[in-house]
Amino acid sequence: MKDFTFVSPTKIYFGKSALSNLSDAIKNYKKVLLVYGQSSIKKLGIYDNVIKQLNAAKMPYFEVSGVRPNPEISKVKDGLKLVRENNIDFVLAIGGGSVIDTAKSICASYYYDGDPFDLNLHKSQVTNALPLGVILTISASGSELSDSCVVMEDATKVKQGFNSDLVRPVFAIMNPEFTYSVDKYQTGCGIVDIISHSLERYFSPSEPLEVCDTLALSIIKDTIEAGKIVIKDPNNYDARAALMLLGSYSHNGLTSLGKQKQMPIHAMEHALSAYDVKIAHGAGLSVLIPAWMKASYKCDINKFARFSRFVFDVKEDNDEKCALKGIDLLRQYFESIGMPVTLHEVNLHKDDISALVDMMIKDDTRLIGQKSINPLNKEAIRKMLEEIL
Repeated sequence: MKDFTFVSPTKIYFGKSALSNLSDAIKNYKKVLLVYGQSSIKKLGIYDNVIKQLNAAKMPYFEVSGVRPNPEISKVKDGLKLVRENNIDFVLAIGGGSVIDTAKSICASYYYDGDPFDLNLHKSQVTNALPLGVILTISASGSELSDSCVVMEDATKVKQGFNSDLVRPVFAIMNPEFTYSVDKYQTGCGIVDIISHSLERYFSPSEPLEVCDTLALSIIKDTIEAGKIVIKDPNNYDARAALMLLGSYSHNGLTSLGKQKQMPIHAMEHALSAYDVKIAHGAGLSVLIPAWMKASYKCDINKFARFSRFVFDVKEDNDEKCALKGIDLLRQYFESIGMPVTLHEVNLHKDDISALVDMMIKDDTRLIGQKSINPLNKEAIRKMLEEIL
């Protein structure tokens, strides 16, 4: 196990009455920037509740709305302009990962004089950030507890992230009832994203008795079980609550404590959804996860076999057969919750593969998962994509 420093400072207000804590949570700030997506928070009554508490506290507020899935840097620039012009000292994200990451980028860019996207391109480092709070409305990204921030730039079709403990939210308000209205497809996308965050950490190289590996497998297994229930019964409070917590703890760093994580599937998916922004992040992951596993299992057959036995209770003494069975069961699970497992299902075709490979590999300048169990070069990625066409 490697040396590590772990930070997870976010205060969680969890449950049906969680939103009632908002006014107390922001009482030490002077002005608030609200960041949210489309109209769903207004239909659910969340927006009116927030405004009521802000007005009661006589808290001036400003708004950036219309944040899309696969968030674009232009919304960050809009928010940054408002923050600087109005001396705003707190940002409140109401939504899921796209909204939260947009808010994180605003918070981090406030202390940077250059282009905000420089932080995502790693041309500059985060040195400070405005405080951020979250009202979570979908179980998926885990951004409410994580140190990561992913946005894209349409002009260059680059989707990339940075990591900094400085953008971990001060608090997260989490009411599972807010996720009841999330449709089956988006719920499925969220389930896949939660699984992927721990799965990729689990399959990062490990030492013997790596405690976080068991944590990762437990989160994957519980997510699959809770996901089955939610897909059939969207208003099941306990299952929605489980997914919400699993999403948070899948991506806050617990499942990679003491090891160097690699996220090769996420790296490939960022290129996929940057190539076509209509592809939901979770849908891109559900296509790529089984494909990456099939391409990589021989690099650590024992670890893949452990995954199969722990998560799916596969009864097979031969490790290679066991590993392959687990990969197939995960692919079947994705199909059972309505997720795509081929490129055709996300409207990508043979003619798209060359461009996708170039975006993923950045014109031969890198390997995908350079320190992972299976670094992938250009030809390996091309072969993988052709097999899931």
